[in-house]
Amino acid sequence: MFVFVYGTLTDPEQVATVLGDSSQYEFAGRATLEGCHRVDGRYPTLAPGGSVDGRLLAVDDAGLERLDRYEGVDSGLYVRVAVAAGSGVEDADDRCWVYVGDPERLDVDVTWPGDGPFRDRVRRVVSWRVVVVREIE
Repeated sequence: MFVFVYGTLTDPEQVATVLGDSSQYEFAGRATLEGCHRVDGRYPTLAPGGSVDGRLLAVDDAGLERLDRYEGVDSGLYVRVAVAAGSGVEDADDRCWVYVGDPERLDVDVTWPGDGPFRDRVRRVVSWRVVVVREIE
């Protein structure tokens, strides 16, 4: 499966440290996430609108679990959401994972519209806006 990375995980040495030897992974190419842009705070996160360049990281299930731990998904620091995969991204179910950091926890001025928990607001925006990952050739 693919994960779109746009911050510290674009660095091969950091990925090797996070994933270690027990995960199968590889960088699958450069990509652009359309529909969200990068905002820098304590750690990078995303905000609705615009686009951001990054990389596609192909991982196995064990790798995805390690990435979830690294990104603090259980503690709510980041949420992992599925976005559409556009041309050039060959995933069995036409989706790509992306991590979005909670603006309040990362000290950035970003608003994800709607009511309810952060995870739900991000998922709603991603589902009703055109948010897609496209591989750069």
